[in-house]
Amino acid sequence: MSGNAIDQAWRRLSPLPMGRWLFSRLVCFKAPYFGSVKPRFEVLEPGRAEVTLRKRRAVLNHIGTVHAIAMCNIAELAAGTMTDISLPLTHRWIPRGMQVQYLKKAETSLRAIATGVLPREWGDGGAWPVEVAIVDLAGTVVMRATIEMWVSPRKPG
Repeated sequence: MSGNAIDQAWRRLSPLPMGRWLFSRLVCFKAPYFGSVKPRFEVLEPGRAEVTLRKRRAVLNHIGTVHAIAMCNIAELAAGTMTDISLPLTHRWIPRGMQVQYLKKAETSLRAIATGVLPREWGDGGAWPVEVAIVDLAGTVVMRATIEMWVSPRKPG
C-alpha cells in the first residue's frame, strides 16, 4: 500500500459507522467538483475502487436517466483515487485521456468499478490504463470507460 494521506484516511474511517460517508465528503472537500454527484466510496484498495452514485434529480438528464457526465464524474473519481493509493509514494499521476462507451440508459442508482493491473514495479512510469465499468442496480453495465493515467516519478524535493 502507498501509505499516502488518502489511503490512511480510508483505512482509518471506512470501518467506522458513517466512516465511508465521511471519507467521501472529505474527498469532495479536497476536489470540490466531484461533490456535484454526491459519491459514496464503498471499496478502495490498490487495483480496485467502487464508488456509488444515487439516482436523484440533480444528476438526471431531460429523459429522466442519469446524465452521461455524471457517470463520467464517478468513473474519473473511482479511477483517480484507486490510482492514487496504488502508486508508491515515489510516483505521481495525472489523467491523460478517457474513452467512453454508453451502452444502456442509466435508469437506477449506479456503481463505478475501477480496476487496474498493478505492475511489479513502476520504474520510470508511463501510461497506465484504468478500466471502469458503471453498473446499475441489476448489475448491468450501462457505461464503460478506459482512463489513461500518466504515471511518473516525483521530482526530488
